[in-house]
Amino acid sequence: MDLSVSKKSLYFNSEEFALIKGDSFKVLKKIVPKSIDMVFADPPYFLSSNGISCSGGKQVSVNKGEWDKSLEITERLNYHRKWIRLCREVLKDNGTIWISATLHSVYAIGVALEMEGFSIINNIIWQKTNPSPNLACRCFTHSTETVIWARKQLTSKKKGKHTFNYEEMKEENNGKQMKDVWDFKDVEPEFYVSSVTPKSEKKEGKHPTQKPLGLLERIIKASTNEGDLILDPFNGSGTTGIAAKILNRKYIGIEQAEDYLALTMRRYNKNA
Repeated sequence: MDLSVSKKSLYFNSEEFALIKGDSFKVLKKIVPKSIDMVFADPPYFLSSNGISCSGGKQVSVNKGEWDKSLEITERLNYHRKWIRLCREVLKDNGTIWISATLHSVYAIGVALEMEGFSIINNIIWQKTNPSPNLACRCFTHSTETVIWARKQLTSKKKGKHTFNYEEMKEENNGKQMKDVWDFKDVEPEFYVSSVTPKSEKKEGKHPTQKPLGLLERIIKASTNEGDLILDPFNGSGTTGIAAKILNRKYIGIEQAEDYLALTMRRYNKNA
């Protein structure tokens, strides 16, 4: 793949799959403008505040790393506006962006999207079948995550024409229109997704916010076509890239941590 980045920052590069080691805020400025068909991003939720959570029936710390440390609302909004603005520059006018969020980040992200020239298409609610229990018992159990789907607002009256593979989504949903609440209960077994990423997807290693492969496969199938170029500015364990590879799409992933780049390559080679 022809990329305008230094050879030093290219961790891996083929005609259809590329991994770039670096800071997204710097790397995105070097991606060819209007060259990307779809962006999927799972940005920091900024939840690492020394609290506790539950994982596998055990009490664990919520801290995930320096990249997830809590920020004030103004700082969070500015952070999201900055990377979203850069993604808009590299996204084609008919391309779309998907952003994963929790209740802690979704409102700032929604505002940032509109402020940076996007129009929201859907607010997908991913309903989890086996959420972590609520340890504090002071509110309802959190059992959903949100994925915002948006397109470019080209002018005050004109929006980008985006891809939506309606018939394919309807077929996946047993011949019924697919709704914006996804629980995966009524679809074929191979598309089933619970809230916990299967152990089979973590054999090569894991990331603290790793998403199930089935979730990314649905997103990519819904809004792109074979041969399209997908970008993930927060590559993590590379789930977006693996889904893109399986579905015959091209992929660029940006990641600072070499451990996660190595994990992505192990998963890539396993699916080669």
